[in-house]
Amino acid sequence: MSTAAHPPSAHQPLAERLRPRTLGEVIGQQHVLGPGMPLRLAFESGRPHSCILWGPPGVGKTTIARLMADAFDAQFISISAVLGGVKDIREAVEQAQAARDGLMQQRTIVFVDEVHRFNKSQQDAFLPHVESGLFTFIGATTENPSFEVNSALLSRAAVYVLQPLSEQDLKQIVALAQAEQALPAIESIALDRLVAYADGDARRLLNTLETLAMAAAQEQLAEITDAWLLKVLGERMRRYDKGGEQFYDTISALHKSVRGSDPDAALYWLVRMLDGGADPRYMARRLVRMASEDIGLADPRALRLALDAAEVYERLGSPEGELALAECVVYLAVAPKSNAVYKAYNAARAWVKQDATRPVPMHLRNAPTQLMKELDYGKNYRYAHDEPDGYAAGESYLPDGMAAPRWYQPVPRGLEAKIADKLAYLRQLDEGAGSPGVAQGADGA
Repeated sequence: MSTAAHPPSAHQPLAERLRPRTLGEVIGQQHVLGPGMPLRLAFESGRPHSCILWGPPGVGKTTIARLMADAFDAQFISISAVLGGVKDIREAVEQAQAARDGLMQQRTIVFVDEVHRFNKSQQDAFLPHVESGLFTFIGATTENPSFEVNSALLSRAAVYVLQPLSEQDLKQIVALAQAEQALPAIESIALDRLVAYADGDARRLLNTLETLAMAAAQEQLAEITDAWLLKVLGERMRRYDKGGEQFYDTISALHKSVRGSDPDAALYWLVRMLDGGADPRYMARRLVRMASEDIGLADPRALRLALDAAEVYERLGSPEGELALAECVVYLAVAPKSNAVYKAYNAARAWVKQDATRPVPMHLRNAPTQLMKELDYGKNYRYAHDEPDGYAAGESYLPDGMAAPRWYQPVPRGLEAKIADKLAYLRQLDEGAGSPGVAQGADGA
């Protein structure tokens, strides 16, 4: 964070006073900013490149983008995808053109915060300018860019994954605040509680420190004690027990209780997390994941119920909406279990990753034009609805030369027991047609 080379102003917020001015002052993210690491090399190369900074709140995404602009002496244009739109993109393009064509011929970095909030057409608006080199695009997102950023834009940007700040990183920030005489001494147990409360989020920590600093100054405290900390920050701080390993141990216990079909244990861990200050929206996302990973097609209603619980919470908030999460976690615990889809998906991913890019067989290709038809696109394709049982027995839907991998193996529980019977029947039809085929029609079960 800031050093004596950048004397702070007493009127500035603490977060601004401690904002890094150089790459060396950045706390955390050494896996990408340390010597020889990819983002550090990008800074040192003198050649900016478009990138996506993916990580949770308060880990330095905006700071890194601003430092990149400083390092390359570039014009920095910031757009919030929450508040902005196409008009802001057009204005950024005009400013970049003016900087490029002006006397100084300055580079431009366009930083888009919460880029996942932009829709497809808004994201597409950046593409021609990124390709032409008019500006360097930097997107910041808390969501997985694989799902939230257009593939065309994603293919033109390196993705850097930023991590929550460690306990030592957060303690270093507290020490810097004290070095700036912005904070009195802190009792060891109080410091540990503050760090646990921040949960890897530097912004949350700095905002809390500023609150404490003002309260401590009013009472002329020489040291912040744990008892005083609890008094100032109240019940939420006292009960907040979300920090690092313990947090992930608890969510692991919840997940394993659901997988183990123990509704009481699942409820216990859910309530422990909610009582400890975990974000109910985060809990809802984890329940959706459990429904997909551990129940799957054994009971497809589980996924819908998890999504409904998340929606109910969004509509009602706390505490009313938390009952929907409790209902969901009990249902998931007692539902029949299957990880067949999860295993099949992972097996398919592993195969595709190591396999060559196989061409689509001619009979499966789309033929919207006469030329494509003349080139035999779609030739000999068998329309399943016109076949007996609505199934083209013996037909193959995999690339030529690829044997049926049989990744999906339904378990003998819940709906998947019926799906297994359906697949066995379809494979009998394939054998009767004289071809091994690949059973793709399980949706009819």
